[in-house]
Amino acid sequence: MSKWQRVTAQAHPNLALVKYWGKLDEELNLPASSSISVNLSGATTTTAVVFAPDVEADWVMIGGRAAEPKAHARVTRHLDRVRALAGITERAVVESWNDFPSSAGIASSASAFAALSLAASKAAGLDLAERELSILARKGSGSACRSIPDGFVEFVAGKEDDTAYARQLFPPEHWDMRITTVIIDQRPKEVSSSEGHRATRTSPFYEAWLAALPLTLEAVRRALADRDFPNLGMAVERQAIAMHAVAMTSTPADRGWLSGIYYWAPATVALIRAVQDWRRQGLEVYLTIDAGPNVHLFCEAKDQAELERELAPLLPALGGRYLVSRPAVGARIVQ
Repeated sequence: MSKWQRVTAQAHPNLALVKYWGKLDEELNLPASSSISVNLSGATTTTAVVFAPDVEADWVMIGGRAAEPKAHARVTRHLDRVRALAGITERAVVESWNDFPSSAGIASSASAFAALSLAASKAAGLDLAERELSILARKGSGSACRSIPDGFVEFVAGKEDDTAYARQLFPPEHWDMRITTVIIDQRPKEVSSSEGHRATRTSPFYEAWLAALPLTLEAVRRALADRDFPNLGMAVERQAIAMHAVAMTSTPADRGWLSGIYYWAPATVALIRAVQDWRRQGLEVYLTIDAGPNVHLFCEAKDQAELERELAPLLPALGGRYLVSRPAVGARIVQ
């Protein structure tokens, strides 16, 4: 690839089936525990990067507008990592678009930094292996490393920079499941995921959360391998509720008026109850919730039509919008 060529990459957000919550090293984004995810086909970030000798400062556009100062600084720091790897000093022009709401619990930073890592590294003349690319993406956003490989992915929680990376567990076609993301509120959340990670140790339940993770990881790996949907679903749903229990009993710094971090909205709770009622009636559907109010429902493909029929009458009260995904490929060059 010729130098100074504009490179465009795409990546999907990923849904953590087993979540990590808390970090060993915030600068390197080393998680306190491993996690397992699946890439979501229904949402995409597209990012174009060119390093230009005649540009005096990095120029960053997100969604057609100049990036806000905080986002601009975060992108520039990541470009500095790429420049250091490539041995170049040129500034970059970056344009990025999401076709889904950002900062609302749909892992927008994961797809954003996965796409940026691939596009920027290629534009800088690098040809990183998948593991190396996932390590680079992780430094921009911890969960971004999981959007690099295809399909079902494990984020291995190493204790050093070169041992914390993402690897594929199974390709997208391993299991024909559907993930329905119900967008209850698409506004940016008040307490960011980064703040939530930092606050974990203020929860009295955090050590118990960490102690339970190895068994959960093994249960989910086994259920994925065996395509055992009931065991997968219950392990994933309970682990998500446990993560939010930690959040709800932790207090972020400089927010002493909060008794805990409450990412859920009233509609979130209503949907949790509806899902459990659907299961009681025989519909095999489970849920998980990232750091936000939105709820991800997952079922096998054969049950998707029934799930949407049950969901339809509730949608007006839930916000009225949802995305349907299947397991997806990882980050890709598209131009």
